[in-house]
Amino acid sequence: MFNRTGPNRQFSRLDPNNGAVYRVVGIGDTRAMTTESAALTAILVEPPSLATEVVAGAIETQFGLVGEFSPLVSERDQNFLLRTGAGEQYVAKVTSGAEEAAATDFQIGGLLHLEKVADLLVPRVYRTLAGEASGHITDGTATHRLRVVTWVNGEPLESQPLDTVTSGEFGRALARLDAGLAAYSHPGENSPLLWDLQRTAELRDLIQSITDLSVRYRVASVFDDFEKRVLPVVGTLRSQVIHADANPGNILLTDEGIGFIDFGDMMKAPLVFDVAIAASYLRVFEGEPLQFIVPFVEAYHSITPLNALEADLLFDLVRARLGMTVTLLYWRLGARSEDDPYRQKALDAESGAERYLALLDSLGRTAFRQKLDFIQ
Repeated sequence: MFNRTGPNRQFSRLDPNNGAVYRVVGIGDTRAMTTESAALTAILVEPPSLATEVVAGAIETQFGLVGEFSPLVSERDQNFLLRTGAGEQYVAKVTSGAEEAAATDFQIGGLLHLEKVADLLVPRVYRTLAGEASGHITDGTATHRLRVVTWVNGEPLESQPLDTVTSGEFGRALARLDAGLAAYSHPGENSPLLWDLQRTAELRDLIQSITDLSVRYRVASVFDDFEKRVLPVVGTLRSQVIHADANPGNILLTDEGIGFIDFGDMMKAPLVFDVAIAASYLRVFEGEPLQFIVPFVEAYHSITPLNALEADLLFDLVRARLGMTVTLLYWRLGARSEDDPYRQKALDAESGAERYLALLDSLGRTAFRQKLDFIQ
């Protein structure tokens, strides 16, 4: 969910088709996750660190691609931007050994499924010479999945001035993406993810990492409201596979329309969660705080109508995503060394989350819902 790096910064917190999926203790109907579970400790594991020439050799042998490899920052995997002599660009990925095979297959399958949907701008799976959707590479101690996806040309939404027109286009594009994913299912669709909004309250113990007490109390209130207002009705909400990380760093403005990258957080979850996650990044700090959220939701609603319950929950869902962001940011700052490039990337990208959360709290649930009175 964080900023991308390199030319066109094609990689975000979780890269295109990346899988930050971690085994969590106590998974079951309650989807319980302890503070010291593997889901949290796994992101402290160093990404694969194979020599560039080793990765290049494996890509040439298995995919038939030759070119210049430029490293890209990633939370979990070892990634490269690959430029061929013909000017084509790809993303090459050495998948983390901590990622479950079912989760990797789920993400690959999702992109393959979307290839059948017209007018969607997403990365496409580049197959091996043998026709497989992924290859393998070993670092001497472990074998990793090796993947290549196409590069989506465009400017990240985060790098452009936001306005109501673009917000509406974003909303319609996300609705079309969700419609494209609606029929997709896979055994790996319920793999536990650290950023799963359904797990919001399970991060409660981590708020001790928040050093600012006023922010800590605010986030605790967010978790309280989530448990009180959202959890009791989650089971009644329509669910499907969603992108689950449509932040401005993963949204590309292209000549053909709006494109999406980074399907690493894709999961089966309530559909309205996708709307809330995206809305949590449409932040305005001066003037009307919902200046971009309202046209975004209205545009999404024009393609895929939301119902009254979903609209009623949006305030608490947006706050929940912001609360998770703040909590994991503070926790990561303490867990990663100061020279860690991903640590700084997270800090740069998400420093405004707590400020926007405070603005929404000042606005209040009733006023927020009134702005969405087009949903009845």
